[in-house]
Amino acid sequence: MTGENVFDPTGTEDDEVKACCAAAYASDVVALLLGDSYHPGGTSLTRRLADGLDLGEGHRVLDVASGRGTTALLLAATYGVEVDGVDYSAANTALAQGAAAAAGLIEHTTFTTGDAEHLPYPDRAFDAVVCECALCTFPGKAQAAAEFARVLKPGGRLGITDVTAAPDQLPPELGTLAARIACIADARPLDGYERILAKAGLRTLRTEHHDAAMIRMIDQIEARLNLLRMTAAAKLADAGVDLDATPAVLAAARAAVADHALGYALLIAEKTG
Repeated sequence: MTGENVFDPTGTEDDEVKACCAAAYASDVVALLLGDSYHPGGTSLTRRLADGLDLGEGHRVLDVASGRGTTALLLAATYGVEVDGVDYSAANTALAQGAAAAAGLIEHTTFTTGDAEHLPYPDRAFDAVVCECALCTFPGKAQAAAEFARVLKPGGRLGITDVTAAPDQLPPELGTLAARIACIADARPLDGYERILAKAGLRTLRTEHHDAAMIRMIDQIEARLNLLRMTAAAKLADAGVDLDATPAVLAAARAAVADHALGYALLIAEKTG
């Protein structure tokens, strides 16, 4: 799934995963299934996350894996901050720039194509970093965490919302590349993320479980798939969506949440040095 819409893939296995994720999240089918906000909890959870970052007018914020710009535009419009968004997909970068122009926020947001594991920004450039439903997809999580810490000012805060999982408890349906792209197969337990961040010099201040948001998103995807099955089956097939397999995957995800093997969480951390 590599192509001109993704950031400089070098052909390694990790780059292939990044390229597949970027291509998937830039596709119109994903937008149809997930709506404007590509993560459980939507903009309500984004606002809750932002409220824990001590944002002030004029602060500079980095949105890592910024997608089509939903989080970045919300932060700029609501909190009066200057937001840089970085995404692995050039298509997403272009779409986010268009959305910023349409919202009248072009002077307060900047979108760049780049790799979360090699952020194209100088040290100590940002007052806060946010990363929603994306760290779980990064092959080099420790490297990404180190980059978050590098670009944060001392005392700056990191806000994450992400899928949590107990990998040894996930059913086989949730261990494929498609499941990884769906933010499941390489997700970690909440304390696993905390350990990764701690090694990068990021001290966790607060965590919250939002598993109900995961169930709501599964229900939403199922409902939209059923509708699209009748109205856009060919488009789904062209995008690689296996309509015969998806019910089992969604059922497995719902059962995993019920068994506490899969969930969603919010985490606020602070740069200690």
